[in-house]
Amino acid sequence: MAKLNLFIRICIAVLLVLGIIYVGSQVKFIFTPVLSLFRVVIVPLMLAVFFYYLLRPLIDLLAARRLNRSAAILLVYVCIAILLLGFSVGVWPSLQNQLMNLVNNMPSIFKSVGEQLTKLEDSQLLSSLIPADMNPAGQLMEYLNKGFSLITSSVSELISFVSNFAVVLFTFPILLFYMLKEGGKFGDRVIRIFPRSYHEEGAGVVAEIDEAMSGFIVGRVLVNLALGVLMYAGFLMIGLPYALLLTIVAVLMNFIPFIGAILSAVPIFIFGLIESPSTAVWSIVVVLVAQQIQDNVVAPYIFGKSLDIHPLTTIILVLAGGDFGGIIGILLIIPVYMMLKIITVKLYQLFIRQRRGEEPPQLSADSAE
Repeated sequence: MAKLNLFIRICIAVLLVLGIIYVGSQVKFIFTPVLSLFRVVIVPLMLAVFFYYLLRPLIDLLAARRLNRSAAILLVYVCIAILLLGFSVGVWPSLQNQLMNLVNNMPSIFKSVGEQLTKLEDSQLLSSLIPADMNPAGQLMEYLNKGFSLITSSVSELISFVSNFAVVLFTFPILLFYMLKEGGKFGDRVIRIFPRSYHEEGAGVVAEIDEAMSGFIVGRVLVNLALGVLMYAGFLMIGLPYALLLTIVAVLMNFIPFIGAILSAVPIFIFGLIESPSTAVWSIVVVLVAQQIQDNVVAPYIFGKSLDIHPLTTIILVLAGGDFGGIIGILLIIPVYMMLKIITVKLYQLFIRQRRGEEPPQLSADSAE
């Protein structure tokens, strides 16, 4: 009888959940403005959180030297503006020339890639490895032409993106200013949500999440900068065309876990193939060596054991994030997983303590401060 009652309760709970989902689908016009607002806010909010963790140590250092926190933020903003001005004067002209040359030479680039692939197909080594009914050169050129057509046909979407980017560029510095000004007050407000008896556990969870996010974002930036220096030096040594542009693309793509490194290697190989097959091979060697130095030397030194995520877990998370939220989901999935992991572990530890009748551990005076 007890088992039957339990089964009935489970069935009722399932029916209630399904009923809530059904009612929600019928009144989705209520949630549409909320989703639209979320899409507008998510990008500037992501940028604000990203730069918050990058700039917070500097702001805290200036504030510790008895400089007003708002004045410290404005001083950092002025320094960033000077750096951007220096970038626009020193780096942007060269980068702009490479972009213009790339756009103007795109037809000849496709032709050169096709010629190189045809030569490779005619070589005895590859002809013995590739089946006779396959035409890899034609297939690759077809994919490249489709990609180029997709880019040229997306001019209207690009204009829309630029307009949205202008909104982001205007809103995220304001969000960042108030986040830096408030400092650690946000964590205190989150702790107040918890019942008073769990304030200490809540403070521990908030502090651990904050430390994990700070280590992940700052460490990722440092690791990617080291990767960019290694790749750019290697590209200059082998004479790879568009070395600066390809390095910047590779560094930005490397913020996407696992998939970014693979995607960035494709244009590097193609532009190396324009020069010669040997340059293409050496470009991949440079990428692999730089990635190995990054993964085995730089990353363990910077991250230590703070990023304890198995590579297989990373792949699954990236695929799931891309399926649910596209590029935004891919960028957010690892930090969200880290936060959920910390919360789940803390809740499990609290549950075990309550089952054993133990009192929650008290924070020491130093940790409470």
